[in-house]
Amino acid sequence: QVQLVESGGGLVQPGGSLRLSCAASGFTLGDYAIGWFRQAPGKEREGVSCVKCGLSDSSTYYRNSVKGRFTISRDNAANTVYLQMNSLKPEDTAVYYCARSPRAYGAGLRATNYDYWGQGTQVSVSA
Repeated sequence: QVQLVESGGGLVQPGGSLRLSCAASGFTLGDYAIGWFRQAPGKEREGVSCVKCGLSDSSTYYRNSVKGRFTISRDNAANTVYLQMNSLKPEDTAVYYCARSPRAYGAGLRATNYDYWGQGTQVSVSA
């Protein structure tokens, strides 16, 4: 049974950091693209970052607004993907989800390319 479980969200002040974790079970993490998405109240879900989502196993993508602040990584032995978020801004406030794509390569940050989703973890950035 495929499962993705996010953790690590919370309340942080602007400029602070959080590390989100996405623990996978029921499949071998290294064989699939994993993406991080977020959805703020009243807004559409948007892609944040992904790994193995381009044309190589090591490919990563970031949305422009998080480049230089967020870093995605994976620990295949632990079957876990991480999203290190630094210099957080109030506009980063959202529920963050991780998801798995069935595509071998090229999934990118399009949500429709992902089939299994976690339950989400809340990230709130506020003074």
